[in-house]
This record gives sequence, structure tokens and C-alpha cells, in this order.
Amino acid sequence: MNFRTDLALERQESFADGEIKGVEFSSREETSVKISHINVLDERGEKALGKPKGHYITVEFPSLKGFTENLEFWSEIISNEISHLIPAEGTVLVAGLGNSDITPDALGPECVSQLLATRHIKSEIGIPSYLSELRGVAGVVPGVLGNTGIETAEILKGVVSQIEPCAVIVIDALAARSLERLGNTVQMCDTGVSPGSGVGNRRKRIDADFLGVPVIAVGVPTVVDGLTVALDIMEKGGIRLSGAEKRSVLQSEKGMMVTPKEIDLVVKRAAKLVSLSLNRALQPKMNVQDITALVSSV
Repeated sequence: MNFRTDLALERQESFADGEIKGVEFSSREETSVKISHINVLDERGEKALGKPKGHYITVEFPSLKGFTENLEFWSEIISNEISHLIPAEGTVLVAGLGNSDITPDALGPECVSQLLATRHIKSEIGIPSYLSELRGVAGVVPGVLGNTGIETAEILKGVVSQIEPCAVIVIDALAARSLERLGNTVQMCDTGVSPGSGVGNRRKRIDADFLGVPVIAVGVPTVVDGLTVALDIMEKGGIRLSGAEKRSVLQSEKGMMVTPKEIDLVVKRAAKLVSLSLNRALQPKMNVQDITALVSSV
């Protein structure tokens, strides 16, 4: 069924038998956190999941709506997973995609505001030796096409040509199929991203083919398609539609996206979690206290 979701895991779950040709799947749990790995191996897997060939990692944890005393533990898990996707050495460019004026779309800009940017430090005179050993990290918030008149991918290609990073990490808000996954799921992949795809506004794809360097995408779902929610509510209420009826509903006019009433709190906490995870992955020699102190002092 062609329901709207950016999560490879939800695509995989839509197959009743759980086995898909051209796709490898594994999962494990660590203290209330579920980690899933999906490898799309070939064209068969791409066609089945509707996702480009590559590696998708999903980390699911308890909701960010409540007290988040486990934030440091969750960030350790996420940083460990994303470390496997990032080259071991070289400057990394982190791009926060989205519109900071629209709360469900503000995840990327919020994350970059809490990024430990270090690329400029080595050029400073008289800096402490431990700071000169930090990995080079640069951050950028390219804005959205409606405000800039420039495709996000084109802006990033220009930045990449100037600073020559070893990889680009793009952070973006995602769309999920399930309301239960909003704000408590992080997806990471090495296939890049199509900005705005979650809300039906597909732009030029940001990936290794276009930028010329590896592109790692990190996202948290903040919205669900309204028609998908309606179908789920109907099924939970005992109203069963045939496959043809469901397809007819999902193919009807779209445009309404649903988001939690606590979305401002969810985005704020998700940004804190993702940024801390990235800072830990990019600066593995630093502890959380030092990272937090440096970020807050900027």
C-alpha cells in the first residue's frame, strides 16, 4: 500500500511475512531502546521499499514528551550507530534543512544551533592544545527554496566545493505512518535525502552523486499524513476496508499533515538529542560535560 512515510522501517513492516527480496533486516534492544538495521541491496529491494540502495538505521526510544532523564544514554546509542556511517577522518559539514519559522519543520536549524562547530579553531592563535586536536566540523542552515530562490542541494554543492569536507550530514524533519513514532524515532542512512518529501514537496535530491562526497541523512518524524491517520483510526474502530478501498482513499487529494499538540517541546528535545548525538560521534574523545560546556558558551 502506498502510504506516506520517510521511514524505511515502516515500509519493511508493511510486508506481512517480514521477508523481502533484496533487503536484509535485523534488530536488537538495549534497555527500552530498539535498534533496527535495514540494508537495501539491489533493485528488487529498492522497488519493494521505495527506498534507494543503502543502509538505514532506526533507533526507537520512549517519548520525548515526558521527562527525559535518559537523554545522555540515548545519545550514546545514536552516536555509536551514526559513527559507522561517518568517515573516520576529515572535516564534516552538517546541514540543518527545513524552515525555522514552522515548528514541525524546524528540527534541522535547531540542531545546527547546538552543533559544536570547530573547523575555524585551528586557524586561531593561542588556542589550547586540546582544542586544536578536535575534528573539523562546519554547520550551515541553507533555508528553504521559497525564501532563497535557490535549491538547497545547489547551496550545499557550493559550500562543499569551497570547504571540501569528507562527508555531509543533513538533518531534516520526516513524515511517519504511525502517530506513535512521532518524536521518538531517529532514522539514519547513507543514501542522502529529498528535502520536503515528507510533506509532498520533493526538491532536488541531496546525495553522493550530486555533491561528490558521502551524504548521511539524519531525521526525526514530526508529522503524519492526515489520510493515513484516518485509515488507522477506522481500522482500530473495527471498520475494515478492502485493499482497493484503501488505495482509493490514499490516492485521493492530499495536503493535510497531522502533528502532536506538544510539537514545540518535541522538536526542542529531539534537536537536543540529535545534536548531542552528532557532537559525540564527531568528537569521540570529548565527554558530554565538555561538549555541553563548549556548545553553551558559543
